[in-house]
Amino acid sequence: MNIPNILTLMRVALIPIFILLYYLPFHWSYLAAAVVFTLASITDWLDGYLARKWEQSTPFGAFLDPVADKLMVAVALILLVQSHGNFWVTAPAVVIIGREIVISALREWMAEIGARSQVAVSNLGKYKTTAQMVALVVLLANPAVPMGSWVILGYVLLMISAVLTLWSMVVYLRAAWPHLRPDAGEENNR
Repeated sequence: MNIPNILTLMRVALIPIFILLYYLPFHWSYLAAAVVFTLASITDWLDGYLARKWEQSTPFGAFLDPVADKLMVAVALILLVQSHGNFWVTAPAVVIIGREIVISALREWMAEIGARSQVAVSNLGKYKTTAQMVALVVLLANPAVPMGSWVILGYVLLMISAVLTLWSMVVYLRAAWPHLRPDAGEENNR
């Protein structure tokens, strides 16, 4: 066990605290939940940075890091869909969670056939993640009612992240297409 892995485990452990804070019946609960989510987002960046800098990458960390990230984002989206209950949160949430399922399955399958590098993380994915995290922090920190300018900004950023999410999925699928085509098996057998 090393510090990057401990940070990743901490991110998973923060999920129940994050949920509890979001539902507490106090005026500060949304802001507190947003702070915990922000802290978790920072640890997502920090654990990867430290693992590379200190050369402490492990198979456990490589497995758990993306799982912890996806869990935290999915939980945040589910909380927001429940509390906002509108198209501007629900549609992007479905796109974002759906894309994560598709790309996770694609990466697993590509690794199985020895072509994992074809679906590596790109800069587009980093822009998508940045827009998504900022949108989630803004929306988590501000209750749906009354709908103020911060909530509208959160909706716009979440929609932008959903568009970038779809775009990045298309990029990944196009990169994998030579292996997904119906005749791909025939070419590989030649």
